[in-house]
Amino acid sequence: MEINANISTDINIHLEVADPRATAAIYDAAFGLGDRLGFRASSAPTTGFRGFILSLVVSQPSAVDSLVGTAVDAGFTVLEPAKKSLWGYSAVVQAPEGTIWKVATSKKKDVGPFTREIDDLVLLMGVADVKASKKFYVDRGLTASKSFGGKYAEFAKPGSPVTLALYPRKAAAKEAGVALAGSGSHRLIMDSGIGSFTDPDGYVWEAAA
Repeated sequence: MEINANISTDINIHLEVADPRATAAIYDAAFGLGDRLGFRASSAPTTGFRGFILSLVVSQPSAVDSLVGTAVDAGFTVLEPAKKSLWGYSAVVQAPEGTIWKVATSKKKDVGPFTREIDDLVLLMGVADVKASKKFYVDRGLTASKSFGGKYAEFAKPGSPVTLALYPRKAAAKEAGVALAGSGSHRLIMDSGIGSFTDPDGYVWEAAA
């Protein structure tokens, strides 16, 4: 496939929900993401694990605790309480409409003044074959910036509001603290300059307007 060198690979995320306006208000109260996340009306059937995790990367543990606290106040459910791990400090919560969120920092203790600033929004897509999915996206114009065999891949995102990463679906479910089983719609749409298509794992992309 020939790729246009001038193509925009900025990625935008839209969650499909029953009531976009009400859901936007819930997310604004929980995380204050502004225009980093969009919402569309949909009644597409879905059951169980949707196959992906959205992750908020922050600077230190107090930011994790604060964002989890406002998320719970907004109606989110805690799946994995905030705790230290080998890689830092994190918690996992689930929105009322079903999307799973991880709030994380690489720090194990606060190192500066308190802030709720979000450093990165990461879409972690659970896939059947990380190597095959990485090739699929590289062939469509994305640049792999990190790759660990069949365990993880991440794509460069100059200027993009979202970092795209690939993870084995089983590992993603384990990280989220939920059962692996799930079917139906991901209830997730991405738009970008890389075109309109559905990838091998059923994730839907649309050409950016």
